[in-house]
Amino acid sequence: MTREDFNIYCAGLTATANVVQWGGASVWKVGGEKGPVFAIYSDWQKDNDAVVLKPSEMAREIWRDAAGVRLAPYLGRAGWIQIDKDAMSADELQALISGSHAINAQKLTKKKRAEFGL
Repeated sequence: MTREDFNIYCAGLTATANVVQWGGASVWKVGGEKGPVFAIYSDWQKDNDAVVLKPSEMAREIWRDAAGVRLAPYLGRAGWIQIDKDAMSADELQALISGSHAINAQKLTKKKRAEFGL
């Protein structure tokens, strides 16, 4: 999945905002620019773009030993993983992004979730 494909997919999810920060990474948040992060597309590795997200516990177990998937730097202790852009199919990655969006939407207040239709 390219960065452009990633951005298009994330923009299509409910109540999202894109902020470019942390060394030029495309950081997607749910609930607006100040909401919780649900996915990041970065070129921090310089030789290979990667997506960082928080999967469900089941997804983390399924993917933890896959080639190109590892605990995310700085966020790994909180259960986030880093996925090389070619480590899985676009459909598989989109499913993980959607799951991360849902997990992080739960961090919003009930009022905000209702306001955004979440």
